[in-house]
Amino acid sequence: MRKSPAPFLSRSVLLCATLALGPGCKSMEPKPTPPSDGTPSPNQGAGTVSTPDAATTDASGPETATPAQGTSPWQRARVGDRVTYAFSANRSQPGARGGTNVPSAAVAGVVTVEVVAVKAPWVWLGVSFSGDGGAPLPQLRLARSLVLPMRSDETRKLEAARKGVQSTEQLTAVGRTWEAKRYLNDQRMVDGPQESRLYAIDPGPLYLTNGLLDASTTLAGFGVAGGSQLTLTEVRQGGADASAPPPTMALPMGPGTWFDIHMDSGGTPSVMRTCMGAERGFVLRLQSAEPGEPASGAEPCPDFSQAEPVPLEEAVLSLAWEALDTQQWPPQPARTGPAMRGTQELNGHKVSVLQRETPEDVGGTRGARVVTYAADPWDASLAGLAQEARFQALSDTLFRAPQRGKREPVDGTRLVDWGTWVPGTKP
Repeated sequence: MRKSPAPFLSRSVLLCATLALGPGCKSMEPKPTPPSDGTPSPNQGAGTVSTPDAATTDASGPETATPAQGTSPWQRARVGDRVTYAFSANRSQPGARGGTNVPSAAVAGVVTVEVVAVKAPWVWLGVSFSGDGGAPLPQLRLARSLVLPMRSDETRKLEAARKGVQSTEQLTAVGRTWEAKRYLNDQRMVDGPQESRLYAIDPGPLYLTNGLLDASTTLAGFGVAGGSQLTLTEVRQGGADASAPPPTMALPMGPGTWFDIHMDSGGTPSVMRTCMGAERGFVLRLQSAEPGEPASGAEPCPDFSQAEPVPLEEAVLSLAWEALDTQQWPPQPARTGPAMRGTQELNGHKVSVLQRETPEDVGGTRGARVVTYAADPWDASLAGLAQEARFQALSDTLFRAPQRGKREPVDGTRLVDWGTWVPGTKP
């Protein structure tokens, strides 16, 4: 099987994979939720002292994110370990008057990453988003708690490349003082974002998110403003005697799953398999294409040695950013009418779908593009399917549609199969 690395993020996020909200969007940051164990929030007595590191102007080199095998904090994980962050994201587009920006999409709340089960070598995480006081968020992508199996042993070396000007700080937050390093990567001169990441030098209980204390980015250029942000509000360690069975994989964030997309271009069929994993604080994503169909009986995801690692905290932040693209479901491009309801058989299940049709020109001939989406991306018929695939088109076909005669498919893609690969898991 020919493998090639691919980013964890979906197409809608490729241009803004690690965006975070900057000063221009402070007004929509959520109020920090007081931790349930009584520790103060970052705004309660928090303070920082920043000192640029001597002879350091660019920290683009990798930093080892985890110790050697046997000493990783992931191998000491306990049920109940958790971190909570206030998050926010928004995006604005040029306004009709005066060239000003007007809000187009926004979301804010809290996100929690918590250990819900431990069964070596797997640490099972729950990832959930909510509004103030635990209220559900209106954004469909953030409406459900997701499951993520994280491998705790070492199968490969994993490093985080942290780019930008590096400085040291001392931050008081959630009841303790942290010695930290800040990485400021300013790309505004080339219409890029300004990114800032603050990491604890000794992560301690923040091992779940690689020691992240704060992340922010401000968009710049290309007529778009906004960004997203994570700010630590709570850290809690689980009890030594806590235990729980591994959860089902009915609603996976992505790691621990695979899915196949059948592609047909000019009569040449192939299948793109996406495999997703996670290990010691990193999310792994690998894609491979094969002509025809994948070999039957083969292990769906044999290894992730060539997968590009993405820090878990960046993958979580991207979920909030992606939610801005699904304010309306299903997406409604220009020149389309109401979506038509129907049923589509996928992976042996009948899935309720919404179908949209858009007229298109196909080499000078009248044509049409027909796209289907899951009517409810969280429907039980899609159990075990990675979150990113739930919010993509289930099928997308371009037809040649002459005035006389039948429609002829020109090319297209469709979801054909999916499953979980972590031993012992059930959708």
